[in-house]
Amino acid sequence: MRTKWIAAGLLLGWTSCASPHERQHQYDEALEKLMSASPGRDRFYALGDAAKESFITGEIDAARDYSRELLSLAALFPDDWNYGNAVHDGHIVLGRIALKEGRMGEAVRRLIVAGKTPGSPNLETFGPNVSLAEDLLKSGERSAVLEYLDLCRKFWENEDGRLDQWKKEILAGAIPDFGANLVY
Repeated sequence: MRTKWIAAGLLLGWTSCASPHERQHQYDEALEKLMSASPGRDRFYALGDAAKESFITGEIDAARDYSRELLSLAALFPDDWNYGNAVHDGHIVLGRIALKEGRMGEAVRRLIVAGKTPGSPNLETFGPNVSLAEDLLKSGERSAVLEYLDLCRKFWENEDGRLDQWKKEILAGAIPDFGANLVY
């Protein structure tokens, strides 16, 4: 059951092209999982999706609270397979909030901290969610995004040359098509 939920959570995450109805459904599902999770490890597993979905649906205060709680709980589970996801996702959401609120310096710092995650089975296979990186590129910040992509090399084993391609496009002044890495 947990494995099925984890796989579903990977696909839920951050889709920006979902219809409003689909978006609301994903948000409701993430909150339902969070509310039904027992304290501790189960809540730790549910907080990432709740934080991401709250941000996407505009529930910024909830996204901030869930992200902070996720990072706090991560400290209790440093050997858990989800630790690297929690570090990455918590900082990505908080960085997106910071950027939305006009705090570019904090957004950049959060991106770099997210890139320093120790990784996870999900991050090794599918790679990071680069939505904050894309947001920063749209705001004119390139150097931090390039540094972040270099940091991702240490955990993304199956990147198949995407990091080099994205860096090449960014150096040429473009914003890459990050594809599914905006969804994870």
